[in-house]
Amino acid sequence: MIKAFAGQHLLSVQELSLEAVETVFSVADRMVPFAERRMVTRVLEGAILGNMFFEPSTRTRVSFGCAFNLLGGEVRETIGMESSSLAKGESLEDTARVLSGYSDVIVMRHPEEGAVDRFAQASRVPVLNGGDGAREHPTQALLDLYTIRRERAALGLSLEGLRIALMGDLRYGRAVHSLVQLLNLYPAIEFHLISPPELALPPVYEEALRSRGHRVFRHDTLAPGLAAADIVYVTRTQEERFPSPEEAARYRGLFRLNQAVYTEHCAPQTVIMHPLPRDSRAGAQELDSDLDAHPALAIFRQADNGVVIRMALFALCLDVVGDVEKDLKPVRWYTGGRRP
Repeated sequence: MIKAFAGQHLLSVQELSLEAVETVFSVADRMVPFAERRMVTRVLEGAILGNMFFEPSTRTRVSFGCAFNLLGGEVRETIGMESSSLAKGESLEDTARVLSGYSDVIVMRHPEEGAVDRFAQASRVPVLNGGDGAREHPTQALLDLYTIRRERAALGLSLEGLRIALMGDLRYGRAVHSLVQLLNLYPAIEFHLISPPELALPPVYEEALRSRGHRVFRHDTLAPGLAAADIVYVTRTQEERFPSPEEAARYRGLFRLNQAVYTEHCAPQTVIMHPLPRDSRAGAQELDSDLDAHPALAIFRQADNGVVIRMALFALCLDVVGDVEKDLKPVRWYTGGRRP
């Protein structure tokens, strides 16, 4: 299975089998010492990542770059449409043909659905989808599922019998779209979909879950969905995908998870997740900062897990998994207190 990744694009979670997902997670486990700066590997020394982000990003862009650097590679970035030749009318295909000559692998984010696929078709090197419009965010889904597994394992539990509440903007949230497709690979999961009716999960995803025998419940209020969940996955209102700011404003802050709501409706160990960024503006706050000290809040552990997942994907697609632990070096800088 490891060889099956070599030289391949990752454009959609639909390309991944259950075996492939488990392979990514197995390799990600091996990346933890490097992500935690306990050891250094230079397995990708001399390799170049083209990080092309034509839509705003902080975590995804930086964690992809960090992951590549931790494997010893170098990163070249293009940020924003206006800073690229696309602003001069160059086609995605021509951009792909040129920049793939400068890179060994490319990560691309684009606001238009299907744009990353078009780019990949013209690229001479593997392309990883960093998010395309409202459609998909495959690496976010992988890190989310990896986080769910780790959080469940910490409680002595597996994915078997998982009950997950997906809360907020399920219509435009591409991270949710990709996550439900990955979870659909596993048996007997109970889904609680909490959203306004207008922002419900698109029927194609819900129908796919039901066709595999999963139990799916829809809620337009918080209490029943939260009370039934082991994991609560909160999403912000994807304002950039709405037809107008005025329409998006109707839903801002409509469903909010804070300490009072959690205490009233959730079981004590219910894990809280969010793909970030969360909206901290007054009147929004779909996930309130008064939960920041709560031990069940996994959002920052979740963000950390993005590095090991993306390291694993780079090692797999550039076919260096077997060489990662060769010629290891200890770190030469102080890391005491950085992590527990």
